[in-house]
Amino acid sequence: MNRRSLLLLLAALLSGCSSESGTRSNLAGNAGAQGETAGKPRIALIMKSLANEFFSTMADGAKAHQNEHSEEYELIVNGIKDERDLSRQVALVDEMVASGVDAIVIAPADSKALVPALRKAQRAGVTIVNIDNRLDSGVLDQEGISIPFVGPDNKAGAQAVAGYLADKLATGDEVLVLEGIRTSFNAQQRHEGFKAAMEAAGIQIVDSQSAEWEMSQANTIASSMLSEHPSAKAILAANDSMALGAMAAVKSAGKTEDVLVVGFDNITAVQQAIRDGKILATADQHGDQLAVYGIEAALEMMRNPDQEPADVETPVDLIMAESLSQ
Repeated sequence: MNRRSLLLLLAALLSGCSSESGTRSNLAGNAGAQGETAGKPRIALIMKSLANEFFSTMADGAKAHQNEHSEEYELIVNGIKDERDLSRQVALVDEMVASGVDAIVIAPADSKALVPALRKAQRAGVTIVNIDNRLDSGVLDQEGISIPFVGPDNKAGAQAVAGYLADKLATGDEVLVLEGIRTSFNAQQRHEGFKAAMEAAGIQIVDSQSAEWEMSQANTIASSMLSEHPSAKAILAANDSMALGAMAAVKSAGKTEDVLVVGFDNITAVQQAIRDGKILATADQHGDQLAVYGIEAALEMMRNPDQEPADVETPVDLIMAESLSQ
């Protein structure tokens, strides 16, 4: 081989080494960048309607927690347009799994419809925590999975609110109930709590209908109820959005002094209505912390994958004018 050929060969070999070295350097750089988040799990928070202040407050609380613990996990926040958009919430679960999240913390819009999607997510290796509205235990058994519930005792909270109302009424009085979505466990439990307190006080529930958690539906249904049952002394609403709808119906019917209203969630507008004497009481399930409790449970499950996850009961408190003045 002549000198010129040798030089060309050496140049080619050096060029190849330089190219390979550059590729390795880039790969190392990418690995380094990934290494910064490699040990940091990605958690998706999937909620119900962000138009409901309760869930926007929940989202804000979760974001604040992530900001304070940014070295521990990343957070992706999702919600649906309204409480009834089940297909979109199912799609969000699928999308989050496809995006490679490590955990999903979900407030399901329906206690049964979300279970198959969550089963697929869990079997894909995603940690699942159920908050706010408990998934149906029978459907979970049918799907062969276990998902821990982190949230309050909705029946006890509703019973406390209804019991406070009962103290303002007389035995034999008639009341009305606005239920949430009837396939939701928390709606069922709040209805049971209302019923238990009314039965214990000898007060009659003369009409109970679902307004599907929505203010406008509650307003329409409560107006019809008040017209059909003019002797009703109170309306028990299973969430604060419906309580506000009921409050407006009571005002339109000219019965502000005659019909008491209670709710559940302790949103800002209802706090003010309680101060103004337009709503009697509500229940505070600490929405700003509810997602945080779920996120912390998910982190614990990922840190200890061999430990059997357990349900976590979170606080729920009665809120009335006296407590707001403290």
